Amino acid sequence: MEASKEPMSDLEVGMVTIIRVFHKYSGLKGKLKKAELKDLINNEMNHFIMKIQENETLDELFADLDQNGDLEIDFKEFIALIAMVTSACHDLFIPVQHNE
Repeated sequence: MEASKEPMSDLEVGMVTIIRVFHKYSGLKGKLKKAELKDLINNEMNHFIMKIQENETLDELFADLDQNGDLEIDFKEFIALIAMVTSACHDLFIPVQHNE
């Protein structure tokens, strides 16, 4: 990525944060196993997703995300989770419009 003299936008900072958090849990292999996905969700998304306590819940979520069936979540599969959660939470952050 080419360095720019301008500071990154809020959206760019958010994108970099998503990438960094993914790799914090996936390490150099760049894929999340079930336990790593659970830790990531419980540690990094606990305001948007209830903590995963039940293995059945984790199994269902993991199966939904693991599109290629390799028993690991790669970055593209992880982004699907981010998109789903962000979309589901979108209404919580829309400014209320007052009709006058």
